[in-house]
Amino acid sequence: MLNLLPIASGEDDDALLASVRQRYRKVAIVHYWLVTMRGGERVIERLLHLFPGADIFTHVYDESRVSRTIAQAKVTTSFIQRLPGAARHYQKYLPLMPMALEQLDLRGYDLVISSESGPAKGVITDPDAMHLCYVHSPMRYLWDHYHQYRESTGAFNRAIMPFLFHRLRTWDVASASRVDRYVANSRFIQRRIGRAWDKPSTVVHPPVDVSLFSPSAQIDQNYLWVGQLVPYKRPDLAVEAFNRLGLPLLVVGEGPMAPALRRMAGPNVTIIPRLDFASLRAHYARCRGFVFTAEEDFGIVPVEVMASGRPVIAFGKGGALDSIVDQQTGLFFSEQTVDSLIDAVSRFEDWLPSFDPAVAVLQASRFSPAVFDSGILRSLM
Repeated sequence: MLNLLPIASGEDDDALLASVRQRYRKVAIVHYWLVTMRGGERVIERLLHLFPGADIFTHVYDESRVSRTIAQAKVTTSFIQRLPGAARHYQKYLPLMPMALEQLDLRGYDLVISSESGPAKGVITDPDAMHLCYVHSPMRYLWDHYHQYRESTGAFNRAIMPFLFHRLRTWDVASASRVDRYVANSRFIQRRIGRAWDKPSTVVHPPVDVSLFSPSAQIDQNYLWVGQLVPYKRPDLAVEAFNRLGLPLLVVGEGPMAPALRRMAGPNVTIIPRLDFASLRAHYARCRGFVFTAEEDFGIVPVEVMASGRPVIAFGKGGALDSIVDQQTGLFFSEQTVDSLIDAVSRFEDWLPSFDPAVAVLQASRFSPAVFDSGILRSLM
């Protein structure tokens, strides 16, 4: 069972921060691409909080789609930025990204922090520089999800992927030796790092601003599902399970599966594309339970829901095992099937009267930005 007490931070971390900044005066942050604001970009924001003068290097940058914190930093792009249609179709240039990374000039930096999910860690640093790699995931399209990506693409891409991706995997493993220390965002990703690169790592969970969320005295009867409507997140499981259960479910999200899900949804299932942040917080805090059907690397939304004082029904694999405490802050279901989810909801209904919102809020506090800061600083000592 996880320890529910939050990790301490305070004066010791202030001294540690001063020591780290003294040791590493010039810092570079390498991120795969900056074209949206999701979990990886929130990590970049927090790294800029730790190292305000850091420079950012990335393949593709769209200033209009990032936060003010990131936009205020000095951002240098690789030659991918200048290729046709790169701002929208950057992933098509994946085979060129290893060479692009190696052209970035990182001379003079004492500390390089690469943020890895797309290619980022393969930069060439000064021999005396510290290279810390924060891993959201080894590149999914090369490793765990390769066959899924290949099946979902066109005939031409299916034909060339085995040749291109074999070479990319070779580079990916070779470039792993350029990193001094690895930090994984969950135990799930820690195991992936070991399998893909045969490297040890420590775990520092991503920062979640839990202060933005709070419990509500009013609880509604509907369950809630939030996320992109894409196959790997399995929104279809939730819709079909609640069709059969007859319980009210609100699905919030956009994506290619939306038309099919709307056709599938029964009268008790409502699907809407989006909510503003204030409405989303209110739904987190008032839902009967949150349904999390994906196998995620970590999964920030369940932590936000727990910070809102509500429990989570989650698929029992991936990063959810790091954040949700079974029978205390939620329940797990063991298979990504409709029957398994229906069983979990039935068990959840019996268990719910014993749920304590304060326990969920306390567990969420383990993932605050201050805890992330402390973990990163300790990884650099």
